[in-house]
Amino acid sequence: MPLRAAVAALPAYVPGARLAPGSSAFKLSSNENPYPPPAAVVAAIVDAAADTNRYPDMYATDLTEALATDLGVDAAQVVVGNGSVAVLAHILSAVVDAGDEVVYPWRSFEAYPIAVAVAGGTSVRVPVTRDGRLDLPAMAAAISDRTRVVLVCTPNNPTGPVVHAGELDAFLASVPGDVLVVLDEAYLEFVRDPEAPDGLAVLAAHPNVVLLRTLSKAYGLAGLRVGYAVAEPALAAGIRAVSTPFGVSHVAQRAALAALSVKDELLERVEHLVARRERLVEGLRDQGWDLPGTQANFVWFPLGGPTAELAVGASAAGLLVRPFAGEGIRVSVGEEEATEAFLRVAAGWR
Repeated sequence: MPLRAAVAALPAYVPGARLAPGSSAFKLSSNENPYPPPAAVVAAIVDAAADTNRYPDMYATDLTEALATDLGVDAAQVVVGNGSVAVLAHILSAVVDAGDEVVYPWRSFEAYPIAVAVAGGTSVRVPVTRDGRLDLPAMAAAISDRTRVVLVCTPNNPTGPVVHAGELDAFLASVPGDVLVVLDEAYLEFVRDPEAPDGLAVLAAHPNVVLLRTLSKAYGLAGLRVGYAVAEPALAAGIRAVSTPFGVSHVAQRAALAALSVKDELLERVEHLVARRERLVEGLRDQGWDLPGTQANFVWFPLGGPTAELAVGASAAGLLVRPFAGEGIRVSVGEEEATEAFLRVAAGWR
């Protein structure tokens, strides 16, 4: 049975390298939170495991309400899914017809072209600037009468910079009201740039904006897959209608609720990671590196041709990093010891 042409042509999603059993290497390849879950989250997981013979709450009602309370929005605006990647797929399923265009930056999150193709859409890639920033004027110029969605990844994965409020306002003013703008804020909690936009305020001012967020990074639930969208209620209802039934497991829902209950503890860990990121960036600057200004929990090295070879060398030194063949290497902010070890490797790259 032949596959759909769009499926047959899909690029492979390349996950970050995994640690071998018993390995002493540091995993800096997947932008994970290096801290283990707090005791309250582990306890919630253990307790919820006893109910795995039952289907989860299909609409994650308690979690949806808890997120809405935390954000200060109506619960009807929140849609929870099996990680933000799945939620993005549901958004595109809700609004994209065959042949519709989806504009997004590139290089950016590698799931974008896959999600667009699966939804039946046509990708329109707009190159990021030489310093890894989204070129919002060029993205606005790429919008045509066939454009249905624009994806704005901020901070941008894998390059790291965040869009600024003023440039986002100007961009949104130029986007037609019937074009959906998805602000992908997976790394929101790591942002310290005072010029970064307030996503919730942007959403309140623009009914064609959707916020896409995750509990995988700052909240340390990458292994349980919990993401969510925040949107105008009618749009949220449409996204919810096409979502995978029972898409978020009972264990994941209870763990997410527990994580929200210890939010202050988790955000304190984020502060430590941000401080570690700044030390890493300072150390790299002292070595002579001129890299994109990151506001996420990773740094980007636009290395070009030597990328694969240098990634292999880092692995041999006990550091798993994420190469993008022929383009560059993304390195997550990990344990304190990993930071020091990576600075030694980066010095060798010079």
